[in-house]
Amino acid sequence: MKQKELIEICDGCSAQEPLTDHAGNEFCRRCLDLVHLLEEHPDLLSRLTALTGVADNSVEKTSTADSHAHHEAIPEVLDAVRYRTHDRERNSWYVSVSEINGDPVEIFASTAFDRDHHLQSRISNLTTITRLISLILRNVYLAEGLTLQKVLKQLARSSRQKNDLPDMLCQVLSNYRTKTSREKTVA
Repeated sequence: MKQKELIEICDGCSAQEPLTDHAGNEFCRRCLDLVHLLEEHPDLLSRLTALTGVADNSVEKTSTADSHAHHEAIPEVLDAVRYRTHDRERNSWYVSVSEINGDPVEIFASTAFDRDHHLQSRISNLTTITRLISLILRNVYLAEGLTLQKVLKQLARSSRQKNDLPDMLCQVLSNYRTKTSREKTVA
């Protein structure tokens, strides 16, 4: 089952070029340079917008997001809480919630019945759900911007075969990526 390759687009400017992962986002070289500059000089953006008269359209962050460092990178190793649960057919499921400072930032679910072909479709849908919930959790608790490109990436990564539900959703939503040169970000 070959995974359809998704075109990678910079989370900052939507350019299609080599990207570098930084704090849960993927940036082109130009945007990454700007990010590093803003990290070194946090007040620079507001000063420049005031000087140039360009509107600062940034969305106010929630108090929970403000309690974390700006766009805190997710470490390679996280604390997690594992829950064992059962579905209506009495299959055992394990749900793991990864945490940073007690806040949930990722969720995973698995079962012991991965080899069951009927279950593969359910697992693909489950993977999609947990990936999208994790994306939302990182937006809520780490103030990581939520973009259409990130949603598309998670849908593509959760697809297990061509034309499964995640693949179909990715194909449909990809049509909206070309309608605008700048992607709206929810923060």
